[in-house]
Order: sequence, then C-alpha cells, then structure tokens
Amino acid sequence: MAKLWFKFQRYFRRKPVRFFTFLALYLTAGSLVFLHSGFVGQPAVSGNQANPAAAGGPAEGAELPFLGDMHLGRGFRDTGEASSIARRYGPWLKGKDGNERAKLSDYGGAWSRALKGRVVREKEEERAKYIGCYLDDTQSRALRGVSFFDYKKMTIFRCQDNCAERGYLYAGLEFGAECYCGHKIQATNVSDAECDMQCKGERGSVCGGANRLSVYRLQLAQESARRYGSAVFRGCFRRPDNLSLALPVTAAMLNMSVDKCVDFCTEKEYPLAALAGTACHCGFPTTRFPLHDREDEQLCAQKCSAEEFESCGTPSYFIVYQTQVQDNRCMDRRFLPGKSKQLIALASFPGAGNTWARHLIELATGFYTGSYYFDGSLYNKGFKGERDHWRSGRTICIKTHESGQKEIEAFDAAILLIRNPYKALMAEFNRKYGGHIGFAAHAHWKGKEWPEFVRNYAPWWATHTLDWLKFGKKVLVVHFEDLKQDLFVQLGRMVNLLGVAVREDRLLCVESQKDGNFKRSGLRKLEYDPYTADMQKTISAYIKMVDTALKGRNLTGVPDDYYPR
Repeated sequence: MAKLWFKFQRYFRRKPVRFFTFLALYLTAGSLVFLHSGFVGQPAVSGNQANPAAAGGPAEGAELPFLGDMHLGRGFRDTGEASSIARRYGPWLKGKDGNERAKLSDYGGAWSRALKGRVVREKEEERAKYIGCYLDDTQSRALRGVSFFDYKKMTIFRCQDNCAERGYLYAGLEFGAECYCGHKIQATNVSDAECDMQCKGERGSVCGGANRLSVYRLQLAQESARRYGSAVFRGCFRRPDNLSLALPVTAAMLNMSVDKCVDFCTEKEYPLAALAGTACHCGFPTTRFPLHDREDEQLCAQKCSAEEFESCGTPSYFIVYQTQVQDNRCMDRRFLPGKSKQLIALASFPGAGNTWARHLIELATGFYTGSYYFDGSLYNKGFKGERDHWRSGRTICIKTHESGQKEIEAFDAAILLIRNPYKALMAEFNRKYGGHIGFAAHAHWKGKEWPEFVRNYAPWWATHTLDWLKFGKKVLVVHFEDLKQDLFVQLGRMVNLLGVAVREDRLLCVESQKDGNFKRSGLRKLEYDPYTADMQKTISAYIKMVDTALKGRNLTGVPDDYYPR
C-alpha cells in the first residue's frame, strides 16, 4: 500500500497540471452532490390536505390544509424572518395528533402541462379593446408617442403593456414587430383585412401589416398616468370658486399649448399647471382645488390655438397637468420628539405593499417608520427608522410580517394591510429573486422554485390575517386595493389610528408623491398565468376563509376582484 501511494505521489509531482485538474474535478463532483441533496427528498401530501377546496374550504377557526414544509433558509433574505414553522403558522397549522405533517404534493406535472404550448394572456376586454386597422405613414405617424421594435419576440400583450406603463391611451402594432403608442389616432381607418401580418413572437395573432397599424384602446390606462412629455395628465376639473387663492399665479397666453403652460409653471416652481383656454394657472393641490372631482373630458375639449391635437380647456373647465416640480409640503421627516407610549404594527404578508404603505405614512405624518427587521437597501433609500430597534419608541409604527401569537401580542395596535394573494405571491416571488424593484427570471417561474414557493407561502397568506384578527388588540384592516383606489380616505384612516392629526393639504401633497422609490415597473410582466388550476383551487379556498373571518367581525370582506379567476 505504501509503495502504491509513493508511485501515486511521484506521478503527480512530475505532472502538477494533472494534479490540479484532478483536484478541480473532485471539488466539482462534490459540489454537484451537495446541490442535488438540496432538491431531492421533497415531501408530498395527500389530495385532501393539498386541496381545501375539495371539501368546500374549512370554516374560520378550523385547521388550515397544509401545502408543504417551510424551507425558510431559502425563503427569506436579510429580513430576519426565518423564524420557526410554529412561529410563522401559529396554531392554525397544528395537526390533530401533533405529529409531523405529511409531505408536499408535487405540482410538477400540472405545471409542465400548463406551460407546454400555451401562453395564457389576460382577457382582452379587461386590458384593451381592439378598435381597428389604420393607415400609417413614416412621415406622419398615426400614433406619435414612444415606439419600440422587436423582430423576434413582439406580442400584442407586450406592446399594450409598454404603452400602458407609459400612460398612453392607444397601442398600435405594425409589420409584425413594431409597437407605437399615443394619446390620439391621427390617421384614417381602413379594412381589417389590410392588417395581415403575424406577430413575430405570437403565432396566430395579427400585428398590423405593411404601413398598417392594428390599434387597441387601453382600458386600464389610468387617466392620472397619461403624460405629455414629462408632465402627468391629472384630468378635467371645474374652475375653483376662488381662483386667485386656489391657483395664485396666472398668465395670459394667446398662442396656448400644453408645453407653454407646463414650462411656465415649472419655471415658477409650481407642481400644477391648469390650462383654461388662453390662460395658464399655476399652484398646488389644496382643499380649494383638491383634484378629486373630475369632470367629463368633453367639457374641456377646446383645441389649443398653437397645438392641433391637444385640448387646452375653457375658462370654466380646466385641463390640469402635474409638472416635474416636487411638492415639498410633505417631504420633511423626523423621529418622534419623545418615546412613544404604544407600539403600533404595520402588519402585512410579504408582497402586500408594506414598503409602499410606509412611504405614504412617513409623508402623511412627517415621522419615520420602523421595522421588526433590518434592510440596508431600504435604509439607503431614506427609511431612516430601519436601523432603530423596533422597541425604541422613536418611530410612528413598525413594519412586521410576523404572525405568531407572542409576536402579535407585543403590539398595542396594528394596521393590517391585506392584498389579493395572487398579486402578493407574485410580488414577493419577484422580490425574493429580483430585489425590491427587480423581477424573477423566467427560469425561476418555469422551474421548481415557483410551485415550491406557492406551496409554502399560500397557506401563510391566510394564517397571517387570521392570526392578526384573533390575537391583535386593536386592528385596523386596510385593503391594498382600496388604498390604491382611494388613497386620500384610506390614508386618513391609517393616520388617525396612529394618533396624528390629519392635515388635508399634507394628504393632498402625498397623492402627488405617492409612488416612492419602490414601484416595480410593469415592463416585464409575465405573458402567461403562472397559476395552475390546482393552485387556483387551493388559493380560492384560502380567500373564502379570510373573507368569512373578516365578515364574522363585521368588517368588509375581501374585494370582489380576489376571485373568481
């Protein structure tokens, strides 16, 4: 044996390159074995446990069906959330006999079938309406907003999504690969038969033709997101009663255009530019001019004297744009002057908009929010309360995703933020694999990660709400969708719970600064539905469970758009 070892040693001493090659191969093989061990042996669960909908869904207080064990080491990053399963799921997921749960079911087969040869898009009528084929001219475009080309992967959804993200009302496709956006169609309608070219990235779908545009009106493009250059369109509004107080700066402009009025108000450092025929008014959103009661745009449809295709309002009805001037009335923030006597939680399931809610609360109250965890990226973006211990008493409220009884009872009151689980799960999956404003790669969506993530996180979405309703001392329920739709009212409710006097002018300022630094762009939305039929059935049962729990406490149930899918 010693002789063999000596020969082996002498061989590698003469050929050092071979030695290092052998060492590299050995380490590579070991790494592959280690990685493989992390993905095998995943447990599976019986059909009844994996699908609560099969039995109609358990009632409130009943045991939640178990969808899988929690791989918390991989499930969370840098947030301190990797607590035990019992802490996370609380009493809602304990077995009747106290034994270890059965193993996870495998969505793999259904997942593969759902993706194979299938691209599931949102219903056309929900996102956009096809309005016809239009003539296009390279010298005078039918849609004169932004444009982009993709000669390999252009789809109708992708074009619509890009135009909607930029706030345009229309999206048009041409030559099977070109996408154009605009607020108005400035061309002649032609026969649909002339739009005859197939989309480069979507067989069976039409993307215009040679100098012909397939045009869609974007149903979901919010008017508040429409843009004119750098200015954001806010709508048509009735002339305020006391014009000189509501909009203190005015200039007469005989050759009126949107550009001229926006540039004038920007130079005067006002965030609002209001066009009134031949007059341009500048000011701030205030209680005298809150921009809440919008009028029909036809009342403002008087063409600009210096701009053929834009409306400049009338002396009685103003067209209003928001300039790039920042409204600084709500930008000051500080720590509480004295230690708070109560700890108030801002509780939510991950992906439910907690960071956005913190941004709104800080602007509305002028005080920093804290966190149960620490996230350096949030601290660097201006959330200075992130570094304080959550019990310091220097912050107005505390972000938390915890849902155990002990953790909940540590707080004196809570704002419970609830979001549609289908949206929340996808948002948290994107955060986990792409960061706060990034996106998970398609390989993650189509691989093992997504179905495993849904198995682990879907039940937690339900238990999180159930736990806070059961153990919370004073809980204000706010639905993410309601906050987004009616920010002024919902944020006022939140600020009242925090014990801060609501200042309407400050809330109006928040409305114009509402996005913050963590708004994820819509440019990389999935072009298919990642939820399999089994996933949808299970999640729907959880939605019904939460809805029942909310109504059982005389609260508003979940919003209608949570289901059916």
